[in-house]
Amino acid sequence: MLNAIWLETFTTLCEIGHFTQTAQRLGMTQPGVSQHLRKLEAQVGRPLISQDGKSFTLTQAGEAVSELGRARRAQERSLREAMEADDPDTGEVSIGCSGSFAMWLYPHLIERMSRAPGLVTRLTAAPHTSILSAVLNGELDLGIVTRQVDHARLTSVQFASEELCLIVPAAFDARTLNLAKLDGLGFVAHPDGYAYADDLFGLNFPDDYRGSDRLNLRSFVNQIGQIPIPVARGLGYTILPKSGINAFADQKDIAIVSLPKRRHQDLWLISRKRRAEFARVAAIVDLIHCASAAL
Repeated sequence: MLNAIWLETFTTLCEIGHFTQTAQRLGMTQPGVSQHLRKLEAQVGRPLISQDGKSFTLTQAGEAVSELGRARRAQERSLREAMEADDPDTGEVSIGCSGSFAMWLYPHLIERMSRAPGLVTRLTAAPHTSILSAVLNGELDLGIVTRQVDHARLTSVQFASEELCLIVPAAFDARTLNLAKLDGLGFVAHPDGYAYADDLFGLNFPDDYRGSDRLNLRSFVNQIGQIPIPVARGLGYTILPKSGINAFADQKDIAIVSLPKRRHQDLWLISRKRRAEFARVAAIVDLIHCASAAL
């Protein structure tokens, strides 16, 4: 690595073309400029200038080193500009959340990007443990999880409470609803569905519910966008957070059943400490806070 101070002195000398004026520009003595030149030549192993009285010309090695000096200046200038410019509409923001929340959130991100051509968003659907790990190691700027995270390097803020909803076909008669009637319809299961059933049915059918493994399985799908489709076709029921339902296009073909006891899950926004102060990340945080009021 070339000495950065000697290289800057040499680059300035090439720019001005005069030892005395270079010394004045850099606040040095003329012998000091000459000393930096000689040290740089010793480091390169070749002469950098050919002197003729008070003037000089660059050698081939001098031209190469001068070009490097100008390139280094440009890189440092770009770095300073990048650090000083904290633009909410420019840069990349990566977010991790559940599949159902990702379906709901992505249209909001698309609308944000349509107003910010320089903004890049990366949205990943993943389980809690993966999101936590990715935020900690810097792969994700923001994570959305369903329980508070207590970690020294992370900030955890509750921003919404989302209802778990029982979804049935629109034509299904939900009057005098009981577990046997739902079993007759059949459960459209998904990776989180069993835990949702234990939570919601255990609360509302405590005398009859024997666990999610005893439910009458009609279908299983692990693609979040596909889960409501068999329900809309009259083939079963399912349980989803409200965000997963709001993102489904054919709302007229499904219905949300109001059970006597409602169950909500808290939503927590996690990030590395001070990361959310970046303008582009802060703008996405504000978007999530505002949009989630609908949940």
